[in-house]
Amino acid sequence: MDDTAIMQQVQRGQFTLFEELVRRYRGALRRVAESKLGDRSLAEDAVQETFLAVFAGRQSFDPRFSFRTWLWTILLNRCRKRLKRDAWRRRETPLSVCGECEWSELADPAAEQTGLARLLVAEQHERLHAMLEELPEVQADALRLRFFGGLKFQEIADAMESSLGGAKLRVRQGLTALAGLLQRDDSDADVEDESHDV
Repeated sequence: MDDTAIMQQVQRGQFTLFEELVRRYRGALRRVAESKLGDRSLAEDAVQETFLAVFAGRQSFDPRFSFRTWLWTILLNRCRKRLKRDAWRRRETPLSVCGECEWSELADPAAEQTGLARLLVAEQHERLHAMLEELPEVQADALRLRFFGGLKFQEIADAMESSLGGAKLRVRQGLTALAGLLQRDDSDADVEDESHDV
């Protein structure tokens, strides 16, 4: 059953089917929220709030429109509200340094990870998160939706209320900016290495 059909059944009172939507989207929503909020527990809260809002607003869902777009729009709005409300907590704790790192895209998920491997992956995530923080919010969010959420360009456009061309431009500009930040960081690291060798 596709998302729209499930939501229509939920609207008719088949509430247990809602668990399937939670199963389908929880991981991707959490990855985007954690990237945006920089904190695992805040991300979990934002995802739970998103699902609660979707369930509470189930009767307002219009099956003529994409469920995914509606869901991602709600998540982005919840994250923005959390950022404003919890600004003092941001970046107090590092992202996913624990052994249950959820960002396995940067490592081979089939491989058993050692403690060192987990730390290296966590360091990469920290670096990526810090770079995304340096981008304009619309570019960073477009990248999060595309690469952490797996959304298509039209879905990004709908979720961010932009044109299709605007969504593609935001992703392209974000990738270009990230490449520049990586190059800057690599140059800074080379300079540090040379100063240690002297």
